[in-house]
Amino acid sequence: MRWPTILLASLLLLSVPGCGDEADEPTLTLTSPAFLEGQPIPEKHTCDGQDLSPPLAWDIVPLGTASFSLVVSDLDAIEDGHAWVHFVLFNVDGAEAGLAESLRRSNLPDGAQLGRNEWDQAEWRGPCPPSGTHRYLFQLYALDAKLEGLGEVKAAELQAAMEGRVRERAQLIGTYSR
Repeated sequence: MRWPTILLASLLLLSVPGCGDEADEPTLTLTSPAFLEGQPIPEKHTCDGQDLSPPLAWDIVPLGTASFSLVVSDLDAIEDGHAWVHFVLFNVDGAEAGLAESLRRSNLPDGAQLGRNEWDQAEWRGPCPPSGTHRYLFQLYALDAKLEGLGEVKAAELQAAMEGRVRERAQLIGTYSR
């Protein structure tokens, strides 16, 4: 019988420091029903399609999360030392569990605010690489407060405002080639 062996091994792991304690608790996760981690982002979410923001979902939210911020950038398009930013969103209520497809100013979750992307626009601009396959990083931040008085900030300004407020971070990477 393997069950007694499996049970004994499980009990031994739980007694080892660092195994099964709080440090091993699950952490914030970010997913999309439109694409899997490391997989292609569907064309409808890009400049070659309808350029709709993809739906996103998250769970295992840290206690005390008051708001979420999201920054989407192209890891393979670096300019002035930073990745090209496609989307900035912040002050999403801490009770939210995701974002709908095709976010626009008119259908943002209550209280959420758009920041400015590299085109200096406060909107989603999807993947549109000039050539090759690019990786797009979706970074979700769980914050202990809402960020007041920011207006339509760029990603760097948002990062500065989040300093000391980030409870946890999750990421999702999708790819796209033309």
